[in-house]
Amino acid sequence: MQLNLPAGAAFVLDRLTQGGYQAYIVGGCVRDALLGREPKDWDVCTSALPEEMQRVFADCHVIETGLKHGTLTVMVDHEPYEVTTFRVDGEYTDHRHPDEVIFVSDVVEDLARRDFTVNAMAWHPDSGLVDAFGGREDLRQGVIRCVGEAERRFDEDALRILRALRFASVYGFDIEAETARAIHSLKDTLHGVAAERIRVELAKLLCGQGVGRILREYSDVIFAIMPALAPMEGFEQHTPYHAFDVWEHTVQSVEKVPPTEVLRLTMLLHDSGKPAAFTMDADGIGHAWGHQGISVNIARDILTGLKVDNATLERVLLLVKHHDDAFAPDRRAMLRLLNRFGEENLRLLLHVHRADESAKGRREQAEIDAMVDELTDSLEAIIAQKPCVTLKDMAVNGRDLMAAGVPKGRAVGAMLAWLLEQLIEEKLPNEKEALLTAALAQMEKMDICHR
Repeated sequence: MQLNLPAGAAFVLDRLTQGGYQAYIVGGCVRDALLGREPKDWDVCTSALPEEMQRVFADCHVIETGLKHGTLTVMVDHEPYEVTTFRVDGEYTDHRHPDEVIFVSDVVEDLARRDFTVNAMAWHPDSGLVDAFGGREDLRQGVIRCVGEAERRFDEDALRILRALRFASVYGFDIEAETARAIHSLKDTLHGVAAERIRVELAKLLCGQGVGRILREYSDVIFAIMPALAPMEGFEQHTPYHAFDVWEHTVQSVEKVPPTEVLRLTMLLHDSGKPAAFTMDADGIGHAWGHQGISVNIARDILTGLKVDNATLERVLLLVKHHDDAFAPDRRAMLRLLNRFGEENLRLLLHVHRADESAKGRREQAEIDAMVDELTDSLEAIIAQKPCVTLKDMAVNGRDLMAAGVPKGRAVGAMLAWLLEQLIEEKLPNEKEALLTAALAQMEKMDICHR
């Protein structure tokens, strides 16, 4: 086999080889190249010790990424290439990082410390593939399997539990039986992992092609990191509008929305408040009035705990709060929606609406698609006309109104709001003279004195 190495990776390998050291491309880049995917990063492992690597690359821009653990980064044409000495790891008393590393001279010993077989392969253009643990065959069969004893691998680093689920979701792979058993058994060790690391793995997991199967088969792992979601599983809705329990509806809605972090998080959390809001009427029909607000509170707690950035947090909370809103395709209703949410959020809400309706299991998909497509077509037609739906779109501003005679202070804000309302109702054109004339007439009507 041959990999299409970038020039920088080839340079790093050549330098080390010419210096008399073993060197290989290793890990995820080998995995992705074998899958026909473009690797994001090219990592190198070598028999050279840290001080020897420093000598080899003495004339290069080198970043001492983690010399204690045998790692430095070589910059080639402004691209980083991480180079690490062959090593074996000591004990992991914190279940995340080795207490010490021991440098070794055998690449197979280095590969043996890695998490999964598909990540434990190394390659050199002359000597070919080093695959001591069956990673290439597992790739061919679509299997995520720990290197060596699964419980030991996860006990060393609990984040590997989520990494296993992430890889299975992203690649659509199965998880080997012993690896799966260890994941279920050790899920609670995730409590000791930094929230930021969990957030990164969760986002990638949610955006994977196999997310539905992972959420169903490993719901206990998801609930270990987000216990507030556990009541959703098996919670029957007792309503003619839903064919599934809350968790299955949630999983299907996650599958049906486009794979972005914001949308997938929204669908994961949008009905989280239903169990707490549930009531049943005298006819045996279930209701979850007010679940949107409860879901927002649950979502806020979860996302804050995961250290999600403010922009993502606020957008997900908005979408969760309004996921059940009714939409109408007529022009004035759409103009008001644009004023309320803005174009980007409204487009996201339409995705949410389609996924939510599709995951209820009570209507034909063609009917749902026709409904949302009508809303989308109405939005597109209006956007093309560049309507005025916000104050910043108006042909006048506060200074213009004051120059025309509107008193400074609250009157200016009230007049801007009134003018915007007239524009959204399409009672006025968005032209400066027309708006100022209407403002002065309204002032007379409201008996506001000129300055």
